[in-house]
Amino acid sequence: MASMNPDGTLTGKYAPIADIPMTTRKWPAARITKAPIWCSVDLRDGNQALVNPMGIETKLAFFDLIVKTGFKEVEIGFPAASDTEYDFLRRLIDEKRIPDDVTIQVLCQAREHLVKKTLEAIKGAPNVIFHIYNSTSPAQRKYTFGKTKEEIKQIAIDGVRCIKSCLSPEDLKKIRLEYSPESFSMTEIDYAVEICEAVKKEWGCSPDNKIIMNLPTTVECATPNVYADQIEYFCSHISDRDSVIVSTHCHNDRGTGVASAELGLLAGADRVEGCLFGNGERTGNLDIVNVALNMFSQGVDPMLDLRDLPAVAQKYMEYTGMEIPPRTPYAGELVFTAFSGSHQDAIRKGMAARANQKENALWDVPYLLIDPHDIGREYEGIIRINSQSGKGGSAYILEQEYGLVLPKAMHPSLGAVIKDAADKAQRELKSSEIYELFEKHWIKADKNLAIVDLAETHVEGSKEKGAEEQTLCRAVVTWKGKQYAIGDKGNGPLDAFCCALSKTPAPAFSITAFHEHSIGKGNNTFAMAYVQLTTQDGKQYWGAGKSTSVGRAGVDAVVSALNQIAL
Repeated sequence: MASMNPDGTLTGKYAPIADIPMTTRKWPAARITKAPIWCSVDLRDGNQALVNPMGIETKLAFFDLIVKTGFKEVEIGFPAASDTEYDFLRRLIDEKRIPDDVTIQVLCQAREHLVKKTLEAIKGAPNVIFHIYNSTSPAQRKYTFGKTKEEIKQIAIDGVRCIKSCLSPEDLKKIRLEYSPESFSMTEIDYAVEICEAVKKEWGCSPDNKIIMNLPTTVECATPNVYADQIEYFCSHISDRDSVIVSTHCHNDRGTGVASAELGLLAGADRVEGCLFGNGERTGNLDIVNVALNMFSQGVDPMLDLRDLPAVAQKYMEYTGMEIPPRTPYAGELVFTAFSGSHQDAIRKGMAARANQKENALWDVPYLLIDPHDIGREYEGIIRINSQSGKGGSAYILEQEYGLVLPKAMHPSLGAVIKDAADKAQRELKSSEIYELFEKHWIKADKNLAIVDLAETHVEGSKEKGAEEQTLCRAVVTWKGKQYAIGDKGNGPLDAFCCALSKTPAPAFSITAFHEHSIGKGNNTFAMAYVQLTTQDGKQYWGAGKSTSVGRAGVDAVVSALNQIAL
């Protein structure tokens, strides 16, 4: 790597951020017990990260989706930045699209002409958060602005003064202020507190009129525990804490944005900004759906309506042109899917057990963190079969989708057939293909033995002599292409047929397991039989038969089993 010396040691090009001066911490022992204030930034932060930003009509539809999902605060854009942003905001207000319990949030740099245009854009809005920011980190001070700490702090103070100077005392009461020390994650913690104190003092606040201090990981630059330390330090050092809403805005540069937000809440944050499914600059913003459903999985109401997550996901992809990767937590196509055989078996057993439990019994199905039904997903896609799958998954598919309840002892035979087919196909097998393989290998098997004609006669026993009823079997069968007319009697159709088969060259056997069940209802009912044969050399073979007659299903199962023998 370019940043390493020839001997493999690091050159010093990279270094961790400074430690937070804390000796004790409360956040490691804390738990998330309630939902935070959620703020969707899809229409601003998410939109500016799109290759093709949304037009007004799309943004209007997306706003409706966000509100329907349950967000009460929505950052709708940067109205002073373009006519599209400005006109979108005016449409929201003029067409009365903003519910009374929803607050829109607008972003604006602290520059007078931009502030004035933004204030003009929000006229008539029922509730507004005015969000201003300036960068505060050493690198931003050095490279972007070329200013000292005091000069950077003055930019923030002047921005607040600019807003206040453009508003009447009455209008000031209708607006809440949000301030972001951009690049907070890389800013010296004491300086971050200092600049936020200056903003708070200039704006004014109270428990009834709180100011929002948004503390972003503009660039995620450390492990989540460091961010938690930053949040807890800030919460314990900012004055008038009961007049301050501490907000997180996590990016995902290190891939731990969700963890940073969760630890930030443990550390005392009250509010979370993010996007649906993690859209945003570079590696994206925090995925609010992920955090919300993490809470849900722990029994905490996230206060967002994600009961039809597939519909939300579909509209998100339609509006943004973005895709949701198949392994995205909760929303991805494959997250409620098991390919591993042991996983499939555990899921099958867990789901079978839940069928006999109360609807809201404690969820503990192996490998599934939550019940897919709770977010609009279906069970049909849980088990999918490829060359890595085991016997349990294939049996689950046949049971759930075709009503075939194979004996557990037959599962290895089924698994071997399905695994071989998937190996040759080098892809996942569809449910229909699994059934077709089962049908071909067992139900329609005829490579050695086939029935040409079969007749049964039931003979009543003599009650006086205590003789039991018997069945006479007459059949014409082919064995390896040669036809045989056979007949015998037994205590039932299956026994009589097996006795008759002894008159053919078919291997001698005994029935060591027999299972049966019905499929369907009314006139469309079939009998399924599963038979295990053990030949004289000790080898065992499974067969399956399907018929409208229970007796014939058993006979067909014997034929199926004999056709498994490689001769």
